[in-house]
Amino acid sequence: MKTKFLTALLLGSSVLGSAGIALAQDKTLTIESWRNDDLAIWQEKLIPAFEKANPGIKVVFAPSAPTEYNAALNAKLDAGSAGDLITCRPFDASLDLYTKGHLADLTALPGMENFSDVAKSAWQTDDGKATFCVPMASVIHGFIYNKDAFDKLGIAVPATEADFFAALDKIKADGTYIPLAMGTKDLWEAATMGYQNIGPNYWKGEEGRLALIKGTQKLTDKDWVEPYATLAKWKPYLGDGFEAQTYPDSQNLFTLGRAAIYPAGSWEISGFNTQAQFKMGAFPPPVQKAGDTCYISDHTDIAIGMNAKSPNADAAKTFLTWVASPEFADIYANALPGFFSLSSTPVKMADPLAQEFVSWREKCKPTIRSTYQILSRGTPNLENETWVESANVINGTDTPEVAGEKLQKGLDAWYKPAK
Repeated sequence: MKTKFLTALLLGSSVLGSAGIALAQDKTLTIESWRNDDLAIWQEKLIPAFEKANPGIKVVFAPSAPTEYNAALNAKLDAGSAGDLITCRPFDASLDLYTKGHLADLTALPGMENFSDVAKSAWQTDDGKATFCVPMASVIHGFIYNKDAFDKLGIAVPATEADFFAALDKIKADGTYIPLAMGTKDLWEAATMGYQNIGPNYWKGEEGRLALIKGTQKLTDKDWVEPYATLAKWKPYLGDGFEAQTYPDSQNLFTLGRAAIYPAGSWEISGFNTQAQFKMGAFPPPVQKAGDTCYISDHTDIAIGMNAKSPNADAAKTFLTWVASPEFADIYANALPGFFSLSSTPVKMADPLAQEFVSWREKCKPTIRSTYQILSRGTPNLENETWVESANVINGTDTPEVAGEKLQKGLDAWYKPAK
């Protein structure tokens, strides 16, 4: 009896030991992120797809609140308790993590060849020699409009600025809708939905942005002042009390059907789809005159890197190579319409509004927000100052020329272009 018992015990121990070895071989990767809205998408779509193809690697998506992410992540990294994979914001915040040794160099990671230099630029050193995050998605700027309102008023989608203002005049004269849903209270809305939206058509996208960094152009130049002059012309179309109107107010005015046009970022698509009870369309920033080259802000927004001190580096690199794949690009972009893949392999969007936005890549030249790379590292911060001046110009408290002078003076106070 004792012999049988011992035999059974030994067999049981052997089975448990084998299971223990199998369990020990499983690697669990934890993803740090600010995108808590994406939890279900990761848990239901992305992680299952990866784990099915990579048995033995488990993935946990563990987001923080967006406003707390930077501080929480830095505290974890300093304490050595951060996850294996780090979701990367564009440019300086992530570059700082890399220079401090928190993010691994991923330049040679298999899959990086699937991204263009522009796609990788938000997660590279200034000299472009090291890439430290795998690009995931960008957001595109333009205008979302109420198709029912346009049909009712007989308005065609505007292609030029003359068309745009003619449409606004027609909407205003009818009186049923506020022509443009945008406020200036939150400041950033005026800059992001206004100045950075239409501006690239004036400063010729990357040409002007890089010239500003090199110091061969200034914010007092015509190409940088003129978009402010156009923005100032929006004022009569923004509706009563726009100075006190917040970003959520603007969203509500449009989705409730009270405004005809919404100066937009593509990140609005998912929310608008669930809230608006009318047909929507989108158009890129109108060009100054017919035949002009069009430019769009196709802003690099989100990427993912590896904690340089991850104990699961091999598994983390396997995951990141998958993130760089066309399979991930297709799942991610369609699960989050409005966050567009940065992969060189085109992704067909199931959502018609998202497909409209992404189709502009085929006819317009892409750029990123002018203030995001290098030019907002000092004090005063050019990005934040651009928020202020965009609101001031629309409110009528600063002229376009004064706005340009203030911004350039602030930049000159700390920024000296490399020779």
